Amino acid sequence: MSPTPSRIRAIDWLRGLAVLLMIQTHALALLRPELRGGGLFDSLQWVDGLVAPAFILAAGFSMALTQVRAASAPGAAEARRRRMLRTLRRLAEVLLVGILVNWMWFPIFRQPRWIVRMDILPCIGLSLLLALPILFALAPHPRALRWVSLLLAAAVFGVSPLAEPLGPPWNRFLNQHGDAVFPLLPWAGYVYLGAAIGSATGEKGPRGAAVWLAALAAAGIVVWSLTPWFAALYPPHEFWVMNPANAARRWTQVCLAAFILLAVEQWVPGSWRGSAPVRFVEVFGMSSLAGYFFHEMLLFFRIFGFSFEARWGKSCSWPQYAVLTVVLAGCTFVLTWLTARVYAAVEQRPAAAPA
Repeated sequence: MSPTPSRIRAIDWLRGLAVLLMIQTHALALLRPELRGGGLFDSLQWVDGLVAPAFILAAGFSMALTQVRAASAPGAAEARRRRMLRTLRRLAEVLLVGILVNWMWFPIFRQPRWIVRMDILPCIGLSLLLALPILFALAPHPRALRWVSLLLAAAVFGVSPLAEPLGPPWNRFLNQHGDAVFPLLPWAGYVYLGAAIGSATGEKGPRGAAVWLAALAAAGIVVWSLTPWFAALYPPHEFWVMNPANAARRWTQVCLAAFILLAVEQWVPGSWRGSAPVRFVEVFGMSSLAGYFFHEMLLFFRIFGFSFEARWGKSCSWPQYAVLTVVLAGCTFVLTWLTARVYAAVEQRPAAAPA
């Protein structure tokens, strides 16, 4: 399925590259334990630390963009109603797949608390669900939406270190001291940064996206440069997760990567956009939920006793790891592509039906 002309393909590329990096980082479970260190491993860990911010920022971008476009479409009331229903369906899918992934790892039927374990998908789903009323209400006013989103992002990042001491039940959702791997604080902040960029794009097109990506990267550099001040501002906390300066480093790098991809999309001519490598990345970018689910299933969930981790876990050299990661990405691509085809067929059926 080809992207529509109004689609910002740079965000699809960002999300698709994030899926590939996610496959790579999860496949590190195949490495022998003594190889999980050193320069190469540490470099991969540094790059992999940008995967979650890229995913969450892209999710906020897409939701804000579609809400703003629906609010400005002819017959806005009906367009907004259809968009809201579609958004709620997508959020339900994200949360359902999050529960399925939790089921792969934990006894959710014997211990139901694991159902809402805050891994990346529940974090994205709940963050978007909490943001949706604000995005829907302010979608007719994109300028107000982006500034409110920016203030909400600053608030989320700013209070995150203060939430670290919270105990049950809040720590299961708001910090990493409970079951939460990706708690709402600080990760929901990236949703609002993405929403600010998405609302600018919905109003002003790619130029609006470029301006806000550059502005957020510049603001991030300023906050990043003030790392010692931000580290000393709060009581003792886990800096590499909760501190605003750490978040600034991550969003700066993600925004710069998105800006470069947007520049390439807009200003580099040629037929390369239809090439196999680009389409490969776009399949993951446009069906990232399927990409996440299938690579997790192939890597960790034993089907008739087989999974990549069951067969090769903690036993691979670097060359073996590289080969198996490519195979895993290829298998995930096939399943993701098939899923995208099914979705496309289902979504086209109403359009083909007689009026």
